[in-house]
Amino acid sequence: QVQLVESGGGLVQAGGSLRLSCDASGRTLPILAMAWFRQAPGKEREFVAAITWSGVSTNYADSVKGRFAISRDNAKTTMYLQMNSLQPEDTAAYYCAASSYAGLRGPWPYWGQGTQVTVSP
Repeated sequence: QVQLVESGGGLVQAGGSLRLSCDASGRTLPILAMAWFRQAPGKEREFVAAITWSGVSTNYADSVKGRFAISRDNAKTTMYLQMNSLQPEDTAAYYCAASSYAGLRGPWPYWGQGTQVTVSP
């Protein structure tokens, strides 16, 4: 099994930045891609960004392109999401996901518990 633990969430003012981390442990060898999703209150969970395990390929939701950057630390089993120019509409619980399928479209069978990001006006 793969365990995913997110960290780095918090409260920030509009225009500020946060960096989320996702640490993978357990049987990480099957992981071929990782991703970030988010879910705001009363809304469905939505895709934010994805990255291959090698870190070579990435994909972003249109709403975060140019503001967010996903990355991997190849020396560790860690994924990051650097979030800049945050806006109140970015407020959500952010979830880390992992997949043993090639490509960046999932499916995503492994999930973390989430970390809350709140952006004040």
